[in-house]
Amino acid sequence: MLYSLITITSGVYIGLIILLFIFQSYYIYHPDPDVTDTPALYQLPFEEVYLQTADQIKLHGWFVPVANPRATLLFFHGNAGNITYWLEFLNIFHQLGFNSFHVDYRGFGKSGGSPSENGTYQDAMAAWNYLVTQRQLAPTSIILHGQSLGGAVAGWLATQQTSKALILESTFTSVPAMASELFPYLPVRWLTRYQYNTLENLKKIHCPILIIHSPDDEIIPFAHGQKLFAEAPEPKTFLQIQGEHNGGVFLNLPHYTQGIESFLLKLGL
Repeated sequence: MLYSLITITSGVYIGLIILLFIFQSYYIYHPDPDVTDTPALYQLPFEEVYLQTADQIKLHGWFVPVANPRATLLFFHGNAGNITYWLEFLNIFHQLGFNSFHVDYRGFGKSGGSPSENGTYQDAMAAWNYLVTQRQLAPTSIILHGQSLGGAVAGWLATQQTSKALILESTFTSVPAMASELFPYLPVRWLTRYQYNTLENLKKIHCPILIIHSPDDEIIPFAHGQKLFAEAPEPKTFLQIQGEHNGGVFLNLPHYTQGIESFLLKLGL
């Protein structure tokens, strides 16, 4: 009886490990192919942009200009949906006086290909190159802003290029760290094919950093934001917001925008 129980338990445990290993990408990426709205929903001017990555993947995005921009914000969204899910943020950025450029990762929205960690990094570099080469923007006029998974992407890009600043919003320290918290009884640190190691990348960054996180975040624990801030080099700022992972900023939008505004003033913008 005991032997049978041990055998069944071991089989279930091994089965869970195998399933977790095989279906990792389904835990990481949740793309939506349907782009149902545009920035026109908020009466924002915008340009439809198509660009190509170094590995020949066609990406889709929107460039939203503003008269007399303080800077240009390159925004990377989270792991679900597509750029239409983040239109409210483009409206906020516009009101703050930013140009903004928001591009869908490969496999999301109208972008071709399938998502992968290296793929998202190539997508980020293609978006950067578009701003610097085709828009002829100075690197020091570009602010990188990533939400959730997008923070990991923005953090990686900040190790490759020198931007005006980096904003990490509701971002995790790394995928293995998150996975070990979600599955504490499985050896996920040794199984995961994804790293997205924001914590390690932060140590290589040499621009001002704003970290935004909520203690109410039910997806990325507040401790991740705290750890990122503790390890980030100076100059750095922490903005504590309220509410859940998705849309919590809208519970107290003035606090959110004032926190970003204060950070911008420190940058001389």
